[in-house]
Amino acid sequence: MAGIYIHIPFCKSKCRYCDFTSYPSKLGLADAYMACVYKEMKLRAKELKGKLFDTVYFGGGTPSVIDAMSIVGCMNLIRSEYNLAKNAEVTIEINPGTADKEKISLYKKAGINRFSIGLQSANDAILEDIGRIHTAEDFVKTSALLQGENLSADIMIGLKNQTQQDIFSSVDLAVKCGAKHISMYALTPEDGTPIYSDYLNGELPDSDEVADQYEKAWNYLKEKGFYRYEVSNFSKPGFESRHNLNYWRRGEYIGFGVSASSFMNNRRFTNTRDLDDYIKCIMTNYYPVVDDAVIEGEDAKFEMVMLALRTSEGLSLAKYKNTFGTDFPVDFFEPLKKNVEYLVCENGRVHIKDEYLYVQNSILMDFLR
Repeated sequence: MAGIYIHIPFCKSKCRYCDFTSYPSKLGLADAYMACVYKEMKLRAKELKGKLFDTVYFGGGTPSVIDAMSIVGCMNLIRSEYNLAKNAEVTIEINPGTADKEKISLYKKAGINRFSIGLQSANDAILEDIGRIHTAEDFVKTSALLQGENLSADIMIGLKNQTQQDIFSSVDLAVKCGAKHISMYALTPEDGTPIYSDYLNGELPDSDEVADQYEKAWNYLKEKGFYRYEVSNFSKPGFESRHNLNYWRRGEYIGFGVSASSFMNNRRFTNTRDLDDYIKCIMTNYYPVVDDAVIEGEDAKFEMVMLALRTSEGLSLAKYKNTFGTDFPVDFFEPLKKNVEYLVCENGRVHIKDEYLYVQNSILMDFLR
């Protein structure tokens, strides 16, 4: 099983925290861009003929900002050129400020069965400060159009002037509107983004405050019936993101579009982040790949460990041995010994103790060789 990712790099305006590849000023290129995505899909189709794909994910940017028929076209092409499982999970990210009844109707007809809505906060003042184009009420209206659907909501923590009650209120709103899955991300102020100035001016909560926000929100989500299956992802049982679980289990996936990443046959490769370069490459029948590397040996081992230990299920010792022919406790004896108090080994798996999962990066650094 493998996944398909399609990157839609357009949005109405760029949020102050956004470091993703997105182009608010180039929405007029959307039709030409999507034609190139279709062509890239066709170029890759022959070499991927034997793969069975069971997830599709439209991410961005803002996939819901472009003509819905472009999304329909993608799904039609995937079904005609690729081996898509009948029970495939098909997700689209939606900004509540860009969705309407007609678009959502077309998404459903195209086979999209999972909808990830960017709430971020239930506090309109915070939404305005971080540059979101929607209000909490827009989220409510969009969710109402998706009543009964598999709904996920994104929430951010670590924002300026954000209280713990703000975070609880965001969770409450997401749950009230039918979300069975919540992705809760701590803000990472990246150099070069507008919000980085807030960080430099000391206007953002420090790491200890954010950790405290996270822990209280995690406990609050548990009270609501959500369990944490990955450090930033919480769901009701059975509503986990299969597409993202595939990433963390080091499964294969192919990415289409500008800046899209792929992992196939132990190769990791990434498309150019430059929109004009991407279009030029595709129009001249060249793959727009800028980074391409075979992941093997110690790098592959660390990758599997690093990805698996982000999750509550942790690392399967049997899968590790089947993949590499060696034993995890032997290969990583020293880092395991150093971090024994933070880890649990039971039922053939190793995972980080619940209370330390949020700080897993500091633990994982010991496994990097």
